[in-house]
Amino acid sequence: MNRCNVAFLVILACWFGRGVAARGEDPRPRPVTVASYYFGNYHPGDPRNVREKGETWSEWDLVKAARPRFPGHHQPNVPLWGYEDESDPKVMARKIDAAADHGIDAFLFDWYHYDDGPFLDRPIDRGFLKAPNVGRLKFALMWANHDWLDIFPYRLNSPQRLVYPGKVTPATFDRIADHVIRDYFLHPSYWRIEGKPYFSFYELTKLLESFGSVEATRSALDRFRAKAVAAGLPGLHLNAVVWGQPILPAEKTPADPAKLVRDLGFDSVTSYVWIHHVPLNEQQTDYNKVRDGYLSYWDRARSTFGVPYFPNVSMGWDSSPRARQEDPFGNTGYPFTNTIAGNTPGRFREALAETKRRLLAQEKGPRVVTINCWNEWTEGSYLEPDTVHGMAYLDAVRDVFGSRP
Repeated sequence: MNRCNVAFLVILACWFGRGVAARGEDPRPRPVTVASYYFGNYHPGDPRNVREKGETWSEWDLVKAARPRFPGHHQPNVPLWGYEDESDPKVMARKIDAAADHGIDAFLFDWYHYDDGPFLDRPIDRGFLKAPNVGRLKFALMWANHDWLDIFPYRLNSPQRLVYPGKVTPATFDRIADHVIRDYFLHPSYWRIEGKPYFSFYELTKLLESFGSVEATRSALDRFRAKAVAAGLPGLHLNAVVWGQPILPAEKTPADPAKLVRDLGFDSVTSYVWIHHVPLNEQQTDYNKVRDGYLSYWDRARSTFGVPYFPNVSMGWDSSPRARQEDPFGNTGYPFTNTIAGNTPGRFREALAETKRRLLAQEKGPRVVTINCWNEWTEGSYLEPDTVHGMAYLDAVRDVFGSRP
């Protein structure tokens, strides 16, 4: 082969790679896609938070105030990078580089939208999408359509105040569909599976309540898909987060989630966190015990839903920063809950490695793992570096899955 032919092939490969990237696909797909949830409440100035908490408030305030609540309890957890404003594109750029360098393919943003508009969208709109290196990482949305309660912090035995209802009107849902297609799905960095934008629903019961019946909900999802096709997309990959036991006070578990997934036509199922499936029976429940319980659930889930199941790996659990620090701490209901202990970076790496082994043993894909979480600091499940372990949890992800090209 002469030099001209080689040069032509190089140019052709680059052109093809750019075209694939422009469609939101990775020109060099990896055997397993690693998607980390991202909870965006670590920035000042969100209009809703300003009304409720004040101009400078963010959930960093709860992280700073956290204290040890029982013997052997480590609090506060201190971020190695400081208490940064995630809506700043320069701050988000460091997160993007760290995620890509350590083997994460996509951020799954916990995304909020109620009847009266969006919430916590600044880390996406002002931070991620305006970061200079946005092309290094994919992103997708998980609509966190649960009730938003005043638990920041929660006073023991006080009434649970509903701030924003998760249920929306059908008209709001249609506006949401138009918004996410126009402003997110068409972005070149939006994550797609087999060419279709990934969009996830956190709470199926709230989705049903929004339309009143399974049939009406299915029709709404079908309209959502049709809108995407009309916008030039090949369709949608709609994902359902399914869990066996609630965590937040207002959460409800569907009576037959597998039948609901089938009836609503979802393309895949995943989980948000291990403790949606494994009870924490001790104040400090051993990490490996929770892991083994979750792996048993995964074995059942693979044959239950009839669609691909994307397993989850959780870094930990400790929701005590969201509990009023002056109140006695016990297992009396969220955020006063038992914790996960012994979740060392080494054990986290072992959980990742076992998950990868199982995924590669599958006969067919897509092979996706979700991680809880990039930054659930007030729930004790984060990959971002802290002053105790540094980058060790991110290093564990890289060691198992390799860095992104």
